[in-house]
Amino acid sequence: MDLQLADRVALVVGGKGYIGAAVADRLRAEGATVVVASRSAGADGVAIDTASQESVDAGVREVLDRHGRIDVLVVTAAPSAGTLDPAKKSDPDQVAGAIDGKALGFLRVANAVLPGQRDAGFGRVVVISGQNAYISGNITASLRNAATNVIAKNLADESAGSGVTVNVVNPGTVTDEPSGSVQRGAGGESSPQQIADLVAFLSSPLSVVSGESISIAHRMLGSVSV
Repeated sequence: MDLQLADRVALVVGGKGYIGAAVADRLRAEGATVVVASRSAGADGVAIDTASQESVDAGVREVLDRHGRIDVLVVTAAPSAGTLDPAKKSDPDQVAGAIDGKALGFLRVANAVLPGQRDAGFGRVVVISGQNAYISGNITASLRNAATNVIAKNLADESAGSGVTVNVVNPGTVTDEPSGSVQRGAGGESSPQQIADLVAFLSSPLSVVSGESISIAHRMLGSVSV
């Protein structure tokens, strides 16, 4: 299927990471011009620290100066869950820092990119969150993902009818060799490449999905959400 991404300009924030690199490669394979953003700019990339609005604005401005537009925004940047201290899972300072690092980092970048997309009448925004948004047991992990999902839904609603879509992809465990089985009370495993395939579709003009939080592989075996 031709996803009609040839000559589209895509900004992948966190594009050097485990998931982000796969997303960047997948979008390039579809013919998109991909700009990778990370804290340190590489070749043809830009430096963006999502914790700083000044850094975000400067990085987005640099992409616009180079390419004239940003058709697709994918945000995969967030501190690794492995950096969160399980012993402080309910500590307000860690919770606040985690929300800022993931949810508000996404919001800063989206706020910088969305106005131009709305003016152009086309745009695709995808953020990687996680299935911890659906379960309790770790306030830090739950809230940073749930907040990301809520922000994305609000942005999608604000963009309704503008030609711009905003969606969330929620992985469970991400691994190079995902298991075909799913444990009760857990989400299914997925690979970076599988996530990238889904992101590529949501980034396509062929997709008119918006305002959705999509679980990849399987959403929490044994739970019911209405």
